[in-house]
Amino acid sequence: MVGRRPLGRQFGWLWAAYAVSGFGTRLAFDAFALIAILALHAGPTQVSVLAATGLAVGAAVAVPLGPWLEFRRKRPVMVAMDLTRFVALMSVPAAYALGLLGFAQLLLVSVVVGAADIAFTAAGGAYLKTLVRPEDLLVANGRFESTAWTVTVLGPPAGTAAIGFFGPVTTVVADAVSYLLSAAGIRAIGGSEPPPARTGTPRSRLRPRDLLEGWRHILGHSALRPLFFNTVLVSGLIMATSPLLAVLMLGDLGFAPWQYGLAFGLPCVGGIIGSRLARRLVARVGRQRVLLAAGALRACWSLGLAFIRPGAGGLVLVIVVEFGLITCMGVFNPVFATYRLEQTATDRIVRTLSAWSVTSKLTVAAMTGLWGLLAAVTGPRAAIAVAGLLMLFTPFLLPWSAREPQPEPDAAGIRA
Repeated sequence: MVGRRPLGRQFGWLWAAYAVSGFGTRLAFDAFALIAILALHAGPTQVSVLAATGLAVGAAVAVPLGPWLEFRRKRPVMVAMDLTRFVALMSVPAAYALGLLGFAQLLLVSVVVGAADIAFTAAGGAYLKTLVRPEDLLVANGRFESTAWTVTVLGPPAGTAAIGFFGPVTTVVADAVSYLLSAAGIRAIGGSEPPPARTGTPRSRLRPRDLLEGWRHILGHSALRPLFFNTVLVSGLIMATSPLLAVLMLGDLGFAPWQYGLAFGLPCVGGIIGSRLARRLVARVGRQRVLLAAGALRACWSLGLAFIRPGAGGLVLVIVVEFGLITCMGVFNPVFATYRLEQTATDRIVRTLSAWSVTSKLTVAAMTGLWGLLAAVTGPRAAIAVAGLLMLFTPFLLPWSAREPQPEPDAAGIRA
């Protein structure tokens, strides 16, 4: 069984650190949007600007980090990024307690956290590939995916309830502390990390062209290229409507914060189910078919969110739509993440993952800002409907005709 396969003590510490920080992040589900709405009385345009600006500037700041991190040991980088996020997030409750919290500080903190997120994720992907055997990558990614959805089931309802009882910055404190605990867990992994690959440009003489290496690899790869465009667009369409759904449900439709958290927490059971099915489905029908089927099915749900109404019926509708979407994502994500690692040599993983994350976050930022403007003209519901309609076209960007290449060889000639 997928869940019983041993991956060793070191992976156990990494998994525990991931679970702790993931739970803190999900406790703080849409925390900045909720703070802006409940404490700063922001409208849909301001909430969208907050989400978009933090992502865009954070991604821009992270662009040079990929080449720089490629030639450094990844575990110290992960610890440093956790500590950076801890300090940045703790500034929010400190300013709130002093009556000094403003919109500008939320923007600045979101930029710092966004850049640190990209660096941590890229370093973590490269580190995982050195920590487990190639044949165990899908198992490891399946566990991460299952954990991500598990903490999402628990986190948003608990977090929004905590906000209702203790105030809008409560979950930001919990998120900050979770990064501190994550840093401690990563330090506890111990052992020696393999030295980074030294192929290509020496780390002391990185050139501007090295900033583009990740994009060159992605766009030059016959199967990664369509997956890149598909995943970036899907992520952008989903995330662009997130602040609009918050405004629609918490403002126009009058849902309580705990109901909002429940609507997006409970359906994540589907992610747990999907992630546990992923490896079995791959073994039965093959990776290509799983990627295509799950990738296409996850595009069919979002339009339903345009039909939310007040009351129990509206809440049930959100739960059903999100359950279907998240189940498909739970199958797709670990298979896709494993495939991307296998098709990228170790000496370019960080740059590839950084390029992917930067593009995704910039796209989310641009689309969030655009959808905020659209909502200001048409209303949140109509903007959500437009995103749902566009989502139906995203399966055409999947690699339907691409043959699956063999894993790319590492610099030392060992298959990635």
